[in-house]
Formats: sequence, C-alpha cells, structure tokens
Amino acid sequence: MLGAVALTGCGTGGLATGKGDPQAGSQLFTSKCGGCHALAAAGTQGNIGPDLDAAFAADRKQGFEDSLIENVVLDQMRLPTAPMPKPNVLFPVCKHGTTNVPAGCVPDQSQALEDVAAYVTSVAGVNGAEPKSTATKSTDGKTIFTTSCGSCHTLAAAGTTGTIGPNLDQLKPAFAAAKRQVENGGGVMPAFKGRLTPQQIDAVAKYVSDNAGK
Repeated sequence: MLGAVALTGCGTGGLATGKGDPQAGSQLFTSKCGGCHALAAAGTQGNIGPDLDAAFAADRKQGFEDSLIENVVLDQMRLPTAPMPKPNVLFPVCKHGTTNVPAGCVPDQSQALEDVAAYVTSVAGVNGAEPKSTATKSTDGKTIFTTSCGSCHTLAAAGTTGTIGPNLDQLKPAFAAAKRQVENGGGVMPAFKGRLTPQQIDAVAKYVSDNAGK
C-alpha cells in the first residue's frame, strides 16, 4: 500500500531532496502537526489524523527504505485531504518588508515541508506501532496546550498559529466554556476527557481563559 501511494505521488512537486533537517522538523511538527497526529517521539497524541507510528511500523518491518517513507509523508503534506490544511495555511511564507507578516510563518515553505518529512521519517514506527508514550504528564497549562492543542488553534501567548480550530485570541472563552470544550470536544476536535487528567484539563482551560486575547 505504501509503495502504491508513493508511486502515485511522484508528480506532486518532485521527490524529497534529502536535505530536510530533522531537528528543525521536530519543532515544526510539534507546533503545527502534533495536535492532529499521535507520534510517540514527539510526545503528541492527536487523533484527528493517522497515528504515525501505527501508519509506518508495518512498512518498516517489511523493509521499506526511509526515502520511500519520506516521499509519502512529503506528498501527503503537499496534497492534503481535509481537515488537514493546505501547505500555505500550515506553513505560510514570511513576507519580509511588509507589515502583514503571517503568524508562525517560515522563510521557505518547501524547506519546512522537507524538514517535517525528514523528522517524521526518522522516528515514526521505529519502535513499533504502539511504542511507549512519551506524552507529557505535566500539569502546566501552557505545556499541555502547545503539545495537544496548538497545532489546531491560534493563541499568541503560546506562540501557536493553528487554523483547524477557532482562533482563541478572537474567541476569548471563559474558563467554564474552555473546560467543557476540552472535555467533550466537538466537530473535528477530539474529547480529551479520559486522555488528560482532570487536573490537566483544568490547567489547560485556565491557561486558555487567562491568556486568550492578550
């Protein structure tokens, strides 16, 4: 299956150059992708998109080369399917010399995509389909938000620029509303009740209500 996907994706922008930076990709993945995808190495548990360890573990076991996996990841970002945002939304390009610089922008969109693809390739499924989770057990609201929510929501205080869910700086939810949404989810947002402890839910809801719009 993976090989078929890779072969059909060869015309979507060229093969990966092999010059992606996994370290830079790690930071981009956590801030832009982790809210939607589970990846043990990144400590993320998103379930809107595929679990990336589960997605690639079997292919690694069958001996697929890293270059093939990298091109599959890269093509999926280049030609996303909803609710995954398009590249220009996920990685808006900085417009130097203007006053309208996109939040969370990158100098080079193509390089950002390659960096993320290189990072995912270096870690996804390496330790099997269900490696021991490294997700944070922190009760710090900002840490929980950036790990579990930031890739879907914009919140200036957290430095996140997600566009899948509402802009929280504009929404400015009260604590009770934020807590209810985190617990129950809605739309493409998963319910975090049972995935986060009550203390973590309170912490992230308080962080959002205290910081949204500031």
